[in-house]
Amino acid sequence: MKWLLAFAAASVVFILGLLAYIFLILAPGLPELTAVTDYKPKIPLRIYTADNNLIGEFGEEHRDFVAIKDIPEKMKKAVLSIEDARFYEHSGVDYIGVARAVVANATGGVRQGASTITMQVARNFFLTPEQSLSRKLREAMLARRIEQALSKDQILELYMNQIYLGQRTHGFSSAARTYFNKSLKELTIAETAMLAGIPQNPARHNPAVNFERAKKRQLLVLKSMLKHAAITQAQYDQASKETLRVTKAARFESHAAHVAEMVRQQIYAQFKDETYTLGIKVITTIDSDEQDAAYESLRRNVLTYDQRHGYRGPEAFIELPTEENLRDEAIDEFLQKFPSSEGLISAVVTAVTPKLIKADLATGESVEISGEGLRLAASALQAKANRDLKIRVGALIRVMQDRKGKWSVTQTPEVEAAYVSLNANNGAYRALVGGFDFKRKQFNRVTSGWRQPGSVIKPFVYSAALEKGFSPETLINDVPLSETSDELLTWDPRNDDGQYDGPIEMQQGLARSKNVVSVRILRAIGAAYAKEFLGKFGFDPNKHPLNLTMALGTGSVTPLQMAGAYAVFANGGYQVKPWLIQKVVDAKGTVLFEAKVDNFPSEDARVLDSRNAFVVDSMLREVVRSGTGAAASQRLGRRDLAGKTGTTSDAIDGWFAGYSGDIVAVSWMGFDEPKSLGGKEFGSTVALPIWIDAMRHALKGRPEFIRQAPENLIFSNGKWMYVEYENGAGVKTLDVEEPLGTISSEQ
Repeated sequence: MKWLLAFAAASVVFILGLLAYIFLILAPGLPELTAVTDYKPKIPLRIYTADNNLIGEFGEEHRDFVAIKDIPEKMKKAVLSIEDARFYEHSGVDYIGVARAVVANATGGVRQGASTITMQVARNFFLTPEQSLSRKLREAMLARRIEQALSKDQILELYMNQIYLGQRTHGFSSAARTYFNKSLKELTIAETAMLAGIPQNPARHNPAVNFERAKKRQLLVLKSMLKHAAITQAQYDQASKETLRVTKAARFESHAAHVAEMVRQQIYAQFKDETYTLGIKVITTIDSDEQDAAYESLRRNVLTYDQRHGYRGPEAFIELPTEENLRDEAIDEFLQKFPSSEGLISAVVTAVTPKLIKADLATGESVEISGEGLRLAASALQAKANRDLKIRVGALIRVMQDRKGKWSVTQTPEVEAAYVSLNANNGAYRALVGGFDFKRKQFNRVTSGWRQPGSVIKPFVYSAALEKGFSPETLINDVPLSETSDELLTWDPRNDDGQYDGPIEMQQGLARSKNVVSVRILRAIGAAYAKEFLGKFGFDPNKHPLNLTMALGTGSVTPLQMAGAYAVFANGGYQVKPWLIQKVVDAKGTVLFEAKVDNFPSEDARVLDSRNAFVVDSMLREVVRSGTGAAASQRLGRRDLAGKTGTTSDAIDGWFAGYSGDIVAVSWMGFDEPKSLGGKEFGSTVALPIWIDAMRHALKGRPEFIRQAPENLIFSNGKWMYVEYENGAGVKTLDVEEPLGTISSEQ
């Protein structure tokens, strides 16, 4: 009897002590509920194309916010069935559930948690994950307070948007995109059940990492849904057998990483660290179809160039252990140091003969390469191959798979490239690819790649010459300067092909990119005049030399500058400012910024006489019709193309700049650490193919652009010229007649 009294007394003391602890110590220290009553989810910055394709996301947490009314019933039922079936019946703490969990855990049944969804909300918002009685009591007390402050639907809404679901993803809407690249409404019951199974243990049940465990958990969720009548037996049978395709990494709908980074920098300049939490949505001017076509064209043509210059050998080597388990671990660890680059998959060679390569991928898959797939690396499979070049067991190589599933050896290119297209009438970006692989090198060569322009600068020298009396009919002596000048020459420029045609019309001089012709023109009009004239097109005159080498493009430009400059010819003489962001809205849909740009520039933006722009345009059309850019007209089958190739000294840079209608685009190829692209490479072989393939898609379905000639121009002998130069006026010849080195003209 005494022991019963002692036990009762001890129980009373314990209960009183516990209550005192709860109300005197824990309760006063509980946090305010503003985090849940005034919920402000951390939603990342998201960036979209003009046609609403996602191209970038920046923030520590991948998260969407979806109102409870917009969350599909099947998603809510899946979560409630496995996490808290009595959610709408209890008041924050499910005492029946607690008792059931205690019994199950004590009797060795299936282990069950006792935390309700409300308790999980309390834990996620206010508490640490430590396992202690104190934390559990605080969790229960907070849950009761939350239930008093919010409705059940509000609590469930918080949970569905806040819960962590692996892969830096919070909330089920974001998880649907992360794991299945779908919206919540697009999910099947099977996919819904798999997501609902993640919260219990996001690391263990992450389907991108541990698919088998996630699958077992999914089946448990489906059984629970069936038990609670959330699905029928037929739905259960179908969902349990459904094949699920889980994405392994965040996927964007268009390839525009450099564009996304440009936007991120602009938004961060205004919002600082809140950039990554406010749920800002940015709509750009980028056209997703043109962007993807440009991206694919650049990568395809870079690989084509790289492969025609031969195989450079494996990237690295590893000595493989003989024991299978150790070997697999070594391969996995080694491959992590060499991430794949969209289609260029890193692999470790496990067996090799002159006719067959076996290799393991990071996915654990083993592939075999033979026949045509070995063509690039044939020299590296020979017995006498140099050791650094030779492919042997343990070699790190790159492989790619074609549409028919066949594998081949490839390599990561060393060369780089860039492409940008603008709306020539208002400056809006249409597409931008700043390099071969943003993950490998984040440097944006479109906006920041200062390179020598080579012959793509020549049209601006010709444009300046038109203002000095020249016309497309002007005859210019195409022979080395040293043969027609009495001056002591320290620099005697030559044509790239070593061919000289004597007196040649200025239009043909541009079409065939005659260096000597361009230098003679610049010498005649004056380097100082031409240098200042470049400023009309948006170039920085300070980045161009005050000497005759300017005619051959020894200054410094970016591809973006060049696109803006050619836009002046394309739009009839107006300078436009490139712009990228159409609209910025916050998480609530409030418009923070909206661009107000006219579809066509006003007259105060004119920098070049309309006649000048038209005549240069006519000469640029001849370049693409019969000159160094003729491949464009031949392959695209259009007569409205205009542009110019460019190759710098020793073929260090290759360019093509051109346009059709209101689309102006520039492509470039070269090495980041300047070196020759090769003795047989030119702008027409490395840059023009990128331009052609990208513009083929951009111009698809567009009628040919017919340009109306401005007033006071005449068309004579197949060439346009100013009316005042009719009847022999203006500059007729240059360095053709005696005395040598003079301009001949009739006024």
